[in-house]
Parts: sequence; C-alpha cells; structure tokens
Amino acid sequence: MGGYRGTRSRQVSNRPAAHGREVPTAVRSLMHDHWHTRTTRQRRIRLRATGAPSPRFAAHPRSHTAEDVDPRLRFPLSPALPSSDAIQSALATVLDPEIGKPITDLDMVESVHVRDDGSVDVNVLLTVSGCPMRDEITSRVSRAVSGVDGVRDVRVALGVMTPEQRTALHEKVRGGAAQRVIPFAQPGSMTRVYGIASGKGGVGKSSVTVNLAAAMARSGLSVGVLDADIYGHSVPRMLGIDRPPTQVEKMIMPPQAHGVRVISTGMFTRGNEPVTWRGPMLHRALEQFLSDVFWGDLDVLLLDLPPGTGDIAISLAQLVPTSELLLVTTPQLAATEVAERAGTIAVQTHQNVIGVVENMAYMPCPHCGERVDVFGEGGGAAVAERLTRVLGHDVPLLAQIPVDVRLRQGGDDGKPLVLSEPDSEAGKALRAVAERLTFRSRGLSGRSLGISPAGRA
Repeated sequence: MGGYRGTRSRQVSNRPAAHGREVPTAVRSLMHDHWHTRTTRQRRIRLRATGAPSPRFAAHPRSHTAEDVDPRLRFPLSPALPSSDAIQSALATVLDPEIGKPITDLDMVESVHVRDDGSVDVNVLLTVSGCPMRDEITSRVSRAVSGVDGVRDVRVALGVMTPEQRTALHEKVRGGAAQRVIPFAQPGSMTRVYGIASGKGGVGKSSVTVNLAAAMARSGLSVGVLDADIYGHSVPRMLGIDRPPTQVEKMIMPPQAHGVRVISTGMFTRGNEPVTWRGPMLHRALEQFLSDVFWGDLDVLLLDLPPGTGDIAISLAQLVPTSELLLVTTPQLAATEVAERAGTIAVQTHQNVIGVVENMAYMPCPHCGERVDVFGEGGGAAVAERLTRVLGHDVPLLAQIPVDVRLRQGGDDGKPLVLSEPDSEAGKALRAVAERLTFRSRGLSGRSLGISPAGRA
C-alpha cells in the first residue's frame, strides 16, 4: 500500500496502489486505525523514556499508574530547614524590655540549635536570676523566631549571666564609662528635663506629672519619670507599678508602665515605711537616680519634685543645669502665693520657668453643667503674670484643669486619666499641656549664659 508511510505521515493517501487500482474506502479506514494505534504506542514509549508524563494520564487521570510517573517524583520533597542567618536576623529584632536594645547586641543569646524536624532551640541568658521580665522576653523570642520560614516549633530555655558577663554588659551599656555620669547634663544631650514643682503640697502635682508622662508616651515619645518627692513618693501607685527595679552590677533598670520608665524611693522601702533622710542624703539619692539608672535614650524626663524650695530643687539645678520648671497651683490665694515663691527660685538657680498649670480650677456642676469655682478663680493667671514680670520672660498659663473624680480614681487605680478618659475636659487639658511641652523650641530664653557685660564683674 503505497499511501502508508508509517509514523511519518498523518494522512492516508487517496492515490492508486502500485498496480493502478484505487484503495477502497473501507480499507482506507482500516489503514488509518492501524496507523493511529501504532503511532500512539510508539509515542508513549518515547515519552516514558524521556521521563515526561504519559498522555494517557493527561487525558484520563484515573487510569494513571505508578509506571507512568518519573521515580524522582513519586515521593514529596522534605521542606527546607530554616537557616541560621534568618534566625539570627529575627533575634536581632527582639529588644530587652528594660534596656531597650537588641538581645543579640547584649550577648544574651547563648546558642541556637535547629533540629531536623524544623524545630528551633534558643538559649537566652537573663541578667539576673528571677528577672521580672522573663516571661516577656520568652514571648518576644518565640514570636520573632516563629516568623522565620521553615520553623515548625520554638523552645526557649532561660539561663543566667555569670558575674563576668554582667560586668561586660554593664560596660557595654554604659559605653565603658568608669565614673558616675549624668547623661542629661552632658553636652549634646537632646533629652528635655522638666521639674514639676509646686509651692505647697496637695495641689495635684503628682497627678499632673503622671498624666503628662502617659500622654507623651502615648504620642510616641520615650519618657521617664523620676519621683524626686523622697518623703511623699506616690508615682509608682499612680502608674500601677508594684515591683522593684532590676539591678545589674551598679546599673538600675527602671520598671515600666504605660510606656513610661519610672524610678522612686518607694520601690526600695518596705510597705509604707517612711524615709528619714537629711539634706546630703537627698542630694546623693537624686544624683544616683540620675546617673545609675539606665534611662536609655529619653526624649523627655519628668521629675516630680517635693513641694517648696528645699534641697531637691536646688540639687536638680546643680546636677542638670539645663532643666526647666513647670509650676502647678490651684486658684486658691494661699496656694498661689507659695507657688510664686517656688517660681522665683529660678532667679537664683538660673533655671527657666516654662509655664503654670492651674489644677482644680473649677468643677462642672453634675446637674446643669455650670462652672463652679470651688477654690476661687484667677490664681493661676495671677502667678503667671507675676512670674513673667519677675523673671523677665514670658511665663504662660498653660492650662486650667477642672475637678474630675475620675482623675483621682485613675491615680488610685494606676490608670492615668489621659489614657482611660482622654476626651474628658481634664483629659483634653492635660493632653494639650503635654503637646505644648513636646513641641517647644529649644531656645535660650530665661537661661544664664555665664557671661557678663563688658566692664562689669
């Protein structure tokens, strides 16, 4: 049959056979079927030899058998194990909750082991035994490593640094400084230091301090509070802190609450035990809190000063000459007179008074909403006006904060009003003060430049 060309032709020829007769239609059909069957069989053999999938399987999946599959594809590949570099990069994002630096930079990661099943063992060294942040550190490490591709499970084991490792950590964090240094008093320090002062006690100075700190921290600033009211410390309770600080060598790690780092003598006393220190001890305590506490890179440090114009106020001016004062008073005449005296001390200490906050300025009537001046009116404005005249630069009245039972309740519960009731009248007033302090320009107004006019001693 001259019209058949095996696998090279897909058409059956209609030409006459060699003896000159035309191929009948029935025969031609049989020839086509024979060619198709043979061609398909040969093609299947070639495909199997090259490892390609069988066309029979492609058209009829249910007829597929193991013989039609490349042996290399019969078993699934094992998932790739996580790389050590990827795990180390993840651990570098974990910050120590107290120091605020990566645990890899602090040499807190002792070892990392990746198992064949994709699970990862991480050994972390804590600074001290019984570290209060152990659970937080464990959680942060687990979350970071779990996000690495290929990690199936994370196991964190905690150990404790040796004395030699703690000494090395202290030197690394302190930059190798051998002597006591107050970072806020160093040239180039960008931390704003505000002393919150009042003439007399009971005007709400501590309440103003913790709410300003919480508002600033909520806005994204790094904030610290030093409770310098040695005898009447109350800041830890107002921020809900009930644990002592951690100490590494001679470095103190301040506890944190609501994003604020806090240190207070109340953290070192037993229960409600009173503090009975004389002047030199007060100065040393303030100096130690400023230098030995690891504050980190703060944007703002607030000091809750004791009432009046005593040793602490003078020591602050000596230890941190660039610190500024914010006065808190009530409208009451007796309070404003003492507040004015507290403000005029800035003339002797060469400090800048940045403004006046009038607390308990009025009380909105709970029935009709009318303003009730419980403690009088105009006291804060009068103090600001007189200090402007005495100091020779503008001392503005920054806010009038109304009486609000929730402000007092927040202090008792450790939940600042600016966080629990930010849209209340008192909350708005306090947040406005925090915003003004945050965006103040760094001018030299009110500061002593240490020079004298020509011809004068």
